[in-house]
Amino acid sequence: MVSPKVHAALEAARKTPAPGYRDLLTTIQDLSPPEDLATDLQAVLEDILDANLGVVTTRILMREYIPIIKSQASSNPNLAIKVGSHALQVIAQKTTISSSFIDQTSNIREIIATAYENLEDWTSAARVLSEIPIDTSQRRLADDEKAGIWVRIVRCYLEVDDATKAETYLNKLKNIMHKVSDPVTNLHFKLSTARIQDSNNSFLNAAHSYYDISLIQEIDEDERFRTLSMAIKCAILAPAGPQRSKALGKLYKDERSIKLEEHGILEKMFFDRLIEQDEVEKFSKGLAPHQLAKTSDGSTVLARAVCEHNLLSAGKLYANIGFDELGVLLGVSGERAEDTTAKMIEQGRLKASMDQIGRYIYFEAGEPSGESGSGHAEAVFGKEIRRWDASVHTATEDVERLANLLQAEFPLFVASNLMVK
Repeated sequence: MVSPKVHAALEAARKTPAPGYRDLLTTIQDLSPPEDLATDLQAVLEDILDANLGVVTTRILMREYIPIIKSQASSNPNLAIKVGSHALQVIAQKTTISSSFIDQTSNIREIIATAYENLEDWTSAARVLSEIPIDTSQRRLADDEKAGIWVRIVRCYLEVDDATKAETYLNKLKNIMHKVSDPVTNLHFKLSTARIQDSNNSFLNAAHSYYDISLIQEIDEDERFRTLSMAIKCAILAPAGPQRSKALGKLYKDERSIKLEEHGILEKMFFDRLIEQDEVEKFSKGLAPHQLAKTSDGSTVLARAVCEHNLLSAGKLYANIGFDELGVLLGVSGERAEDTTAKMIEQGRLKASMDQIGRYIYFEAGEPSGESGSGHAEAVFGKEIRRWDASVHTATEDVERLANLLQAEFPLFVASNLMVK
């Protein structure tokens, strides 16, 4: 029910529509009681659209109407959502003019999305923003405007940890970001890229992305330290190997890292020292839920990263070690230690060879190449096995050479006695 003062103002406005509705929109927040403002705004818009004032005049009135909704997005987001959604519905019903108000409906959708964001309803905000037309025959946006909308959608989905949907819009952004000049949009794009890499467990790439952001002088110092902290966490969670070692070196040598809580475990990993369980538990308290998620083998990402790191550290302490003893050192079973070792050798992340019969690993000097398939995980190794193989190979060559000599000197004898019929 329309409030009495607004009802009277509507009656007066209908007599001189163009100036009358403008005057009403200018004073409506004074005329309408707070509890009736949503209903009154809905009634005024319906009246304006029913008046058939023409597209030009209606657009002018909409320019007065939309800021009223916008002013409520922060202070009264529920009202902004209610009035904005009603406006979209009413305009859509006017099929003869709806296509002429694409800019206005797009502005209303952005206001509704802002209201949802203020209510921390990120999924609804992303949905409303995705309904904004980007490229149509009536409306074409510049690359900066497209990027601004898509970045907001990405950030909303990331707030609810929906990396899959966020990545869909991030991929759209990748095609136009080289044309976008707005520094804020570029920063949000870089940060969103890092967060998606992080959510997808692409920790090494995420570490590089976060670190690059931490070097941007234009952003707040606290934000630079926060992204540096995230870079260290992701580098620690990355698979052990030469590429991670390079990332750890860069982070450790950054003089800012000593001020962060993660510096202790970073230092140990950089110098290939064994990580104790209490240090792992302390570090895990600062991780996000997805960074503590379990992998397909039942262990957490952190447990796997520490296990692989300690395996590399063991290579600095021992020339060889049994699988069961290695399992005790790593805090896993002997079979798990064997599987981890084989996998790291095969992926070129560990220089070692395995005697799977004697259940021993022999560490080799030098740094691993990091190239997949460069290890020896598929073969059986060990000094005694290698000597035995060499002896067998020599013996078979001697037998073959003797058979060839007999064939040359005594062909009939060989044919009658040695040849298999």
